[in-house]
Amino acid sequence: MLTEIKQTQQSGRIVCVLVPRFNMMSLISLLEPARIANYLSRHPLYTVEHCSVGGATVTASNGMPVACTDLPDKLARDDLVLVVGSWGAEHHDNPRLESWLRRQERAGARLCAVEMAPYIFARAGLLSGRKATAHWSYLAGLLENYPEVEGAEQLFTIDGRIMTCAGSTGGIDLMLELIKRDHGDALITEISDNLMHHTVREGTDPQRRPLGRGLEGLPPPVRAAIKLMDAHMDEPLSVPQIAQRVGLSQRQLERQFNRSMGCSAVQFGRLMRLQHARVLLISTDLGVREVAAASGFNSLSHFAYAFRNCFGSRPSDYRQGWPEQNDMPAWPGTLARYLETLRPHGAARARR
Repeated sequence: MLTEIKQTQQSGRIVCVLVPRFNMMSLISLLEPARIANYLSRHPLYTVEHCSVGGATVTASNGMPVACTDLPDKLARDDLVLVVGSWGAEHHDNPRLESWLRRQERAGARLCAVEMAPYIFARAGLLSGRKATAHWSYLAGLLENYPEVEGAEQLFTIDGRIMTCAGSTGGIDLMLELIKRDHGDALITEISDNLMHHTVREGTDPQRRPLGRGLEGLPPPVRAAIKLMDAHMDEPLSVPQIAQRVGLSQRQLERQFNRSMGCSAVQFGRLMRLQHARVLLISTDLGVREVAAASGFNSLSHFAYAFRNCFGSRPSDYRQGWPEQNDMPAWPGTLARYLETLRPHGAARARR
């Protein structure tokens, strides 16, 4: 069980609302900066409570249980509520929790949805017209289901008293930002030293790198081409159109893609659209044909062939990343592994 910090009247209150199968790494990343802030300070600055609907013990995705109390009736203004949810939170429809969140928002508490919990906030009407993020693997599904949300694939967003966080190590950066607002720059410098978390990232920093590579390290034309591909997922631009927009000939663009990414621009664009498709399959109720269209595939048969070739399963078999009867989520295959098969002799190496 996680140990709670002893409460004092002067401490800022952090209420962690845990959703079954929450990500323990996300929770720890959020709480460690506050714990270290207490350790470095003469008096505790933060207290922590773990809560759930009904006060039941909640088990994380790694199997670790956390003892919880029921949702508190009242929160003070500026108390911080962290709703932490992972796989399955996109379907977690609990009217009592949603009503409680709306009530706390009206009372002036600060509310933060972590990883997949933005689905819960959107269902409660807390994200309408707001900029919000979620873990990149489910962000496309969030925006498909809730078009009134202004989506942004970044580490975290702060829109007044409503916040969203991508989870995982992004929680460290969010909490350092909140502690900085509460207690200044000097304290978060010492906290980040204790965590060996350098450098502290901004909320607008990206969640992921294309196939493990940072965009900042790519040639400007390749970087610009990838951004164009991402912005036109449902209606892909042709390589000649992309080349014209980035100011290169098609041959020059292909040469730079092969040198930087190890594949052609066409192949890389297809990989991006397939990744987008698998996110939609597990996070929305769209039919396979609709997913194909939303991912820029005009032919259902072409989509099915490309998907199976990349992930080793049919789109229809990939509907749910974590069925209720399974202990752990399934995310078969990686784009990096598939990319290897596109390189010279890659298929031979993959068979060994």
